[in-house]
Amino acid sequence: MSRNAKINALLLLAVAALAVLPLALGLGDHKEEPFAGADAEAETAITEIEPDYEPWFSPLYEPPSGEVESALFALQAAIGAGVLAYYFGLRRGRRQGAERARAATAVRDAPEGD
Repeated sequence: MSRNAKINALLLLAVAALAVLPLALGLGDHKEEPFAGADAEAETAITEIEPDYEPWFSPLYEPPSGEVESALFALQAAIGAGVLAYYFGLRRGRRQGAERARAATAVRDAPEGD
């Protein structure tokens, strides 16, 4: 197994552990909504500190349920990951194309042997 493959396997294992351990250890069982977003947590903390607080802005779109909100967030993350993957793939392809062009030019311009 190559060094890169070992690093990739360890990274994949770490990501899986980050996803599974909170569920397996029950790290949210004491809450009403254990995996609510940070926005909900912030809103709760603000209303505890300052009960009369009025937000400056309201959302442009309020999803009908938490499931729809989660799905939209996942879609946003997937689109972002796709854009990043496309960009890095494009850069790699251009770099490989430039290397092939340089190699072809070097072969073409090499002096012919006697």
